[in-house]
Amino acid sequence: MSILKLHKPIYKRYQSLVKQLGPGLITGAADDDPSGLATYSQAGAQFGAGMLWVLAFTTPLMIGIQMISARIGWMTGQGLAANIAKVMPRSITLILVGLLVLANTLNIAADLAAMGESLQLILSTDTQHSRHGYAALFGVLCAILPVWLNYEKMVSVLKWLTLTLLAYVAVVFMLHINWESVLISTLIPKLQANNNYWMMIVAVLGTTISPYLFFWQASQEAEARQANDLTQDLLNETVAQSERFMKEHLSRIKLDTVVGMLFSNVVAFCVMLATAITLHQHGVTDIQTTKQAAEALRPIAGDFAFILFALGVIGTGMLAVPVLAGSAAYAVADVFEWRSGLDHALREAKGFYTVLICATTVGVLINFTAIDPIKTLIWSAVVNGVIAVPIMAVMLWVGTQSSILGQYTLNLPHRVLGWFATAVMFAAVLAMFYSWLHGL
Repeated sequence: MSILKLHKPIYKRYQSLVKQLGPGLITGAADDDPSGLATYSQAGAQFGAGMLWVLAFTTPLMIGIQMISARIGWMTGQGLAANIAKVMPRSITLILVGLLVLANTLNIAADLAAMGESLQLILSTDTQHSRHGYAALFGVLCAILPVWLNYEKMVSVLKWLTLTLLAYVAVVFMLHINWESVLISTLIPKLQANNNYWMMIVAVLGTTISPYLFFWQASQEAEARQANDLTQDLLNETVAQSERFMKEHLSRIKLDTVVGMLFSNVVAFCVMLATAITLHQHGVTDIQTTKQAAEALRPIAGDFAFILFALGVIGTGMLAVPVLAGSAAYAVADVFEWRSGLDHALREAKGFYTVLICATTVGVLINFTAIDPIKTLIWSAVVNGVIAVPIMAVMLWVGTQSSILGQYTLNLPHRVLGWFATAVMFAAVLAMFYSWLHGL
């Protein structure tokens, strides 16, 4: 009995921690979608451990920029697109949202293709028709789940799906690694002057600091704020306006975001390190398909690692595709002032769910064209890296407006970190285009 009593406080703290994790954890886990996994795998295979420093470098930047988007969503009770519309001309807002929808749809198509190929690996079917069929099946599931499940059930499902990402951590612990060499590669960058290198840096940046994650987390926090305000109104309480209440929730957002982003980048680090050890060091420096990436792990880490890789791609895809489609739907609904949110029924938010379903459907249809899945995965990450720059700049501008955030505008550390992250993304994009133009 005394042992049980001893563990009760620990269990209660654990329960309290889990309750505080939601949008940030899901956002971080969704960041390691098949597009991200393909990018990290290709980076590890092509450059070995030489690109691990990018993940270490971007982790605080990623945390900072996601905290800003979450803060805007919670403080205003509105999504990111709605707040951008307050400070930008409508034409610019529409262009930014249009770029987001385009990038997300391309990302959905690439993710579904990778999921289809992974199911082929598990079922040992190797025809183009089966891959298309499996991709379509996953597309239907990803379109139905957000419509069928309410917001709370959706969060509970997505939280559990994040556990599939631990498969990549398990793979690393199955390998023999020189950790001193890994630490040096992580802390000391070795820059290269060629277009493949800078394209991969933009891709890694684009899949860690992704625009769809800004919109998704801001909208999820906005929904949480709206639900809280409604509860307080029903109870005739004014606690929602108190300074203590605001600080408590900003603290929750910080914890949720830090845990989610650290989880995301630890997994990304393990994926890149695993492919650097199992592929790059054994002469495999160019991954052409998802199947090749999974097969390359089999002789080094065994069938267990192979199965984990395939199931991990499917699990992260099921997690990420609804987030990709949902973030596009939130952005469009915000611009046109439609009712939105996963806590609404289909009949209550028809425009929102129409965009969500259409984005997923177009992603499925793209898979019936002659696309190269692995190249599309990486290019979708590059596109995200390019369009992230203007969206981040506008988001930071929103964060400084007292007319929108009142006394809770971004403080100096937030602004410095946010603008530094934007400058890093912009510099990487410029370096990539420069290397292309000069044929490096």
